[in-house]
Amino acid sequence: MTSDTPARHGSQPWLHQKGEVIQEFGTVKQFPVALSFEARMYSCQRLNKVLADTQILHGLYKKHHWLMRGATFYQLHLVLDRHAGEQLEIVDALAERVQSLGGVAVGDVRHAAEITSIQRPPNGVEEVPAMLSRLLQAHETILADAHDAAARAAANGDDGTNDLLVSQVIRAGERQAWFLAEHLVDTPLVRV
Repeated sequence: MTSDTPARHGSQPWLHQKGEVIQEFGTVKQFPVALSFEARMYSCQRLNKVLADTQILHGLYKKHHWLMRGATFYQLHLVLDRHAGEQLEIVDALAERVQSLGGVAVGDVRHAAEITSIQRPPNGVEEVPAMLSRLLQAHETILADAHDAAARAAANGDDGTNDLLVSQVIRAGERQAWFLAEHLVDTPLVRV
């Protein structure tokens, strides 16, 4: 053994390892969850789409949280950060559901960006109403997809996917959209 060869029983990490892909994205391995291959494949495809869009929504929330401006800066800064945290929890729940069905979850934001339906924002800072509208559009995109996917998952007998989409994605999305939409109401901050 030379001085630059790591010892097998030492504490030196084995760096720069390479591995083969052991399961391709878009495949589903057999799991004993009492659902057909077709139901699990369909749910994984739909969940990955919602997952990709939700990862992008999380990123939008963080971007707009950092770039917030104006008289309601502090309130919106806090709300957007809270919503981002909630979206991150949904990302984790969606990814775990895909994995529990035997699929491969979208785990790379570059991959999520390739399959998302959510429009990319400009690199710069938009006006506050435009940022909030962009978040509302993203929510509406996810909600439309989640409603359809939940109904189809239920029709396929996949109650777990239906429950996740309804209880977490849809409920949180509707509540967050309500909070955002109320900031776009044309009400003066101070009455004269």
